[in-house]
Amino acid sequence: MPKLGMEPIRRTALVEATIAEIGAKGSLDVTVGQIAKRAGMSSALAHHYFGGKDQIFLAAMQQILRDFGAEVRRGLRAAKTPHDRAAALIEASFAPACFDPATISAWMTLYASAQTNPETLRLLRLYQARLRSNLIHALRPLSPAPQDHAELLAALIDGLYLRAALSRSKSAGDARDAALAAFAILVEPRP
Repeated sequence: MPKLGMEPIRRTALVEATIAEIGAKGSLDVTVGQIAKRAGMSSALAHHYFGGKDQIFLAAMQQILRDFGAEVRRGLRAAKTPHDRAAALIEASFAPACFDPATISAWMTLYASAQTNPETLRLLRLYQARLRSNLIHALRPLSPAPQDHAELLAALIDGLYLRAALSRSKSAGDARDAALAAFAILVEPRP
């Protein structure tokens, strides 16, 4: 008989192993067996908890998004003004945890997988909608066109993240600074 309470521990171990395996391989070109081995359990147990590689990957990305959400909430709690709120969203997008090599590989895999996997596309769209919604809320008192500016900033964040993640010369700090500079231009009072 299995020990009570082992399921959450094993699920967490499989999620962490998935992120690590994707990071080591640089793609989703890993097997459930490799993930299970890294987690210290059998492939059968991994299949029992998640069903297959796609489901384990979705759980891993959900964890990465929960971690990102926690980073966003920390920044928003400290924000005193709408300007601070928008800056906190931008800064969270370029936090050091977002640039862990395994996390970068997972994000790249998410974008690639979203082209063919409806569940992955749904998760990507959920992330994009939340980012856009938070930006609109922050920009409403600052911008004459908060929806348009939120869409522009969200696209800029994604693009700068991808460039910094794939570049050997650009850093997360460079990308963050560029996004903050663009934000300042968008909300700068016009004469």
